[in-house]
Amino acid sequence: MNSVFNGGAIIETDGLTREFRIRDGRRRRLLTAVDGLTVRIEPGAAVGYIGANGAGKSTTIKMLTGILVPTAGSVRTCGLRPVPDRRRLARQVGVVFGQRSQLWWDLPVRESFRILAAIHALTRAEEAERTAELVEQLELGGFLSVPVRQLSLGQRMRAEVAAALLHSPRLVILDEPTIGLDVLSKQRLREFLISERQLHGTTLLLTTHDMGDVERLCDRILVIDHGRLAYDGDLLGLSRTVGAQRVLVVDLVAPGPDLIGLDGAMHLSSEGGGLRQRLAFDAEQTTALKVLAAVSGKAEVLDLTVEEPDIEDVVRRIYAESR
Repeated sequence: MNSVFNGGAIIETDGLTREFRIRDGRRRRLLTAVDGLTVRIEPGAAVGYIGANGAGKSTTIKMLTGILVPTAGSVRTCGLRPVPDRRRLARQVGVVFGQRSQLWWDLPVRESFRILAAIHALTRAEEAERTAELVEQLELGGFLSVPVRQLSLGQRMRAEVAAALLHSPRLVILDEPTIGLDVLSKQRLREFLISERQLHGTTLLLTTHDMGDVERLCDRILVIDHGRLAYDGDLLGLSRTVGAQRVLVVDLVAPGPDLIGLDGAMHLSSEGGGLRQRLAFDAEQTTALKVLAAVSGKAEVLDLTVEEPDIEDVVRRIYAESR
């Protein structure tokens, strides 16, 4: 059988299904963790794979990487069959699990990199060049000689990402990569991943509960609900699917009455005696500029901001509509 897809997709699944038999009291029942997943991801894409706990995200990743055998359907990752071609696939995929380490706990970070370079059969020159690049971009220089167990969480996660990318994989799968990180550590990691994708054309598949990761890193969103694909598109389309509204926050020069009855906008709340007011509007029906013009006809505006829909709320709405 030819192990390369037509068209060279990085990930391609067709009816991918995984079932488990679980004990429910005295009985055993069948649980479908992934149910008929059909999706295609092209090289260089950045895809957010999101859903509630137990939706099927981790099971999907395990089938993509050859850890689990599908119950039904087919899957190709980097043109290979994940289970029979698992060794070859390991050379083309990097995986980062937010709560699991691929580094050696008692060894300095540098030694872990050397061991991983040997595992991936990198030459000394390749190892040195790639390590130097990752050390610079992820700012690892200050703790390369420090045992992994002594690193802060932010330092360890940067080292984990470097370890997963040491062999320059075509596909990087990130499972909750920013979990527990502070704001600065998240920002550094996100900036690096954006740069890595731009420089090397790396394909990213990201599972996360942090919608900031999705908004900043991904240009396509897959929403999975109870093992089934509930949405496939971009962030704007995700919001439009459930009619999510944007919010215009206006700061007025002087306190005033609630701005109600504006064409195309609904008053949500007021603060400071009316100095700050929040107005919701449907981006499909009107624009922030038109709403602002309507506000300016009633009060003098000092400042304004536009808030995008809360993505977690949008996902909850998709779940509700898919049931």
